[in-house]
Amino acid sequence: MKKMLEFKAHDGEIEDIALGPDNKVVTAGRDFQCCVWQQDQLVTGLRWNENLPGIPDKAYRYQACRDSGTFLGLGTVTGSVAIHIAFSLQRLYYVKEAHGIVVTDVAFVPESQRGRELLAGNEAALLSVAVDSRCKLHLLPSRRSLPIWLLLLLCAGLIVAAILLLQLAFPGFL
Repeated sequence: MKKMLEFKAHDGEIEDIALGPDNKVVTAGRDFQCCVWQQDQLVTGLRWNENLPGIPDKAYRYQACRDSGTFLGLGTVTGSVAIHIAFSLQRLYYVKEAHGIVVTDVAFVPESQRGRELLAGNEAALLSVAVDSRCKLHLLPSRRSLPIWLLLLLCAGLIVAAILLLQLAFPGFL
């Protein structure tokens, strides 16, 4: 093995590291941060005091992390579990103290045939394991979105309505 990069990712020890697509790396450190890296450049990061205002800075710590390509799954030392969008770190799912104690690992259900059966129409499924000897399945419900054809139909309707209103307001418009 040959070392490719060396850089300071966290102040203190790294709790967990996960390799993602597009050569991205996700790290969870004892400095209460979770970071997404591209090579040695910080892409984005999370801190407890920014993500959950009102909670003391040292009350929680990210313990385990995984980057499915679309989502980032996190477990904490207090047993909480969260799922974020990987590129923006917008939180989509959070269960405070899903486990009674430290989450030791998290893993996304793979997007295989059997994995899709487990998803049962949900957008993602994250397994969490903790020191309390329990494994829990966290399902992220599919987010609702408008089909593109409906969006185009609404836009066309707005244009027609605007033209009709202009014709009524200014009788020689067309």
